[in-house]
Amino acid sequence: MTKQSEQAKLDQINPQQTNQERYQTGIDTLQTMVGDQGVSMIKEIGAFYPDFGRTLVAFGFGDLYSRGVLDLKQREIITITSLITQGAMEQLSFHVHAALNVGLKPEEILEIVLHCGGYAGFPKACGGLNVVRRVFEERGITVPGGEGRAAD
Repeated sequence: MTKQSEQAKLDQINPQQTNQERYQTGIDTLQTMVGDQGVSMIKEIGAFYPDFGRTLVAFGFGDLYSRGVLDLKQREIITITSLITQGAMEQLSFHVHAALNVGLKPEEILEIVLHCGGYAGFPKACGGLNVVRRVFEERGITVPGGEGRAAD
């Protein structure tokens, strides 16, 4: 099998994969993205509503996030952008933590928020920025030049 055909195989959902295998792939992907605490959060959803929890993990993280072509950083850029654009702030902190865990820099996350202001509107971008600020505070992240900097 050539390297190109191996990659093409990774880029597709495997129809032979069982639901349990898809779920385990999702848990493994989540572990990479958010660690034990994040996996526990997702499992709490499954404890409340098992079908929803299994679908969220197997499809969202087993089928989508684990595909090839885009890496986890690129997928988190898309997800953060989509959440801000939708105004879905309740999911944003989870994905900001995940983005930082998979290698996005704080400055890149701030740039995503700023860029969303131009396309989704500043009210949604401001909502996103508030979530990002709280996550950064939780993690002790400071942004160079952020304190006391006035607009020119």
